[in-house]
Amino acid sequence: MKDVHFTEDTMAVDLIDGRTIIVPLAWYPRLLDATPQQRGNWQIGGAGYGIHWPDLDEDLSTEGLLRGAPAAPESVQI
Repeated sequence: MKDVHFTEDTMAVDLIDGRTIIVPLAWYPRLLDATPQQRGNWQIGGAGYGIHWPDLDEDLSTEGLLRGAPAAPESVQI
């Protein structure tokens, strides 16, 4: 993983091998609702195969992004 950047409605992840994965932010509600500062505070995680946003408690794997897997819906607590 080299870089993560955002447009108004997408996230792009630049991989070390030169590929770029672009996914809709709508797939990841925590990122969609986050401020630009929160989105920009990311770290490489998962032994180099994931992205972690400490301010949002959000983790995404490169594998999931490559598969086109949106975030699982959050369970509702009653």
